[in-house]
Amino acid sequence: MTETTGYSGSGLVHLKNPHLDSMEEDVLYHLDLGTKTHNLPAMFGDIKFVCVGGSPNRMKAFAQFMHKEVGLAGDGEDLADICAGTDHCATSRAGPVLSISHEMGIPSISIMLHELIKLLHHAKCRDVTIIRIGTSGGLGIEAGSVVITDTAVDSFKPRFEQVVLDDVVVRSTELDKDLAEELLACSKEIPDFPTLIGHTMCTYDFYEGQGRLDRALCSFSSEKKLECLKRAYDAGVRNIEMESTAFAALCRLCGLKAAVICVALLDRLEGDQIRAPREVLREYQQRPQRLIAAFIRKRLGPRPPAGNALFSTAVICVALLDRLEGDQIRAPREVLREYQQRPQRLIAAFIRKRLGPRPPAGNALFSSN
Repeated sequence: MTETTGYSGSGLVHLKNPHLDSMEEDVLYHLDLGTKTHNLPAMFGDIKFVCVGGSPNRMKAFAQFMHKEVGLAGDGEDLADICAGTDHCATSRAGPVLSISHEMGIPSISIMLHELIKLLHHAKCRDVTIIRIGTSGGLGIEAGSVVITDTAVDSFKPRFEQVVLDDVVVRSTELDKDLAEELLACSKEIPDFPTLIGHTMCTYDFYEGQGRLDRALCSFSSEKKLECLKRAYDAGVRNIEMESTAFAALCRLCGLKAAVICVALLDRLEGDQIRAPREVLREYQQRPQRLIAAFIRKRLGPRPPAGNALFSTAVICVALLDRLEGDQIRAPREVLREYQQRPQRLIAAFIRKRLGPRPPAGNALFSSN
């Protein structure tokens, strides 16, 4: 069975599960959140960017980095872990940016993504961009290069196979091409490391699936390994990791524009083991973060002047009388009530314009259950 759904262009997060409509409460167990225990729209409704990565420490550091990059006050060192009640996903936010960890491999990222996508839906988020950042093994590229994935492949094919009950469901793994090109354009602002677009091969583990010779069990020659990796390179693969097919498939099915950005820690055509010093690897791991920061800054527009708050403020009041003509408010109550509604009507018009066109009548985005 094949599932194929493209991007709708509406900016909405689509849940393809009719059973959720009949649930009185949705418990997001691995995030320690729920629709009855938390006000999800208040907590997350203004999120515009979600960045996910394997390491909890790396994603916390990324949130602290973005805290400064989007111009928030303070150093960000005391950012709270929103999901501190669980040890599954480290989650922090910096203004409109949500940072969340998923650990290693397809099973781990799939669990996190199902609950994250439901969270974005329940929070009534719109126009969210989701980006996976991570590390990878490069193919025919120098260590430290950053790869923006255009298509995630499994055995050179753009697909993700998921066993559901006794069916094998096949899903597309193409990522948003316009988003990839936008990220590549942003990389021109950071000339001190190479950035490129290419296919990413996703495997189910670090050793056998990636054809490493340094594993506990090995039954093939170095020549066969190189022949396979060179065929992957000729097919357009530029790096190898362990999450991109599941990430691309789930995001695409739910109408989320998504990207994968990984740094290569080595060139797998030259070896299997990562031998660079730890300080070099730390700098490599910061490169996707710097690229995403440039992208988010561009999307958000110019920063406010130093010392000014990130958020704009305005004061709107209606005049109940002209003080040059007297001191007492003598208008009838019904007239005063209509006066008091005038700022509200103005604000409503402003918010409608900011939110954009409404969805068609009768197509409610969120369940009332």
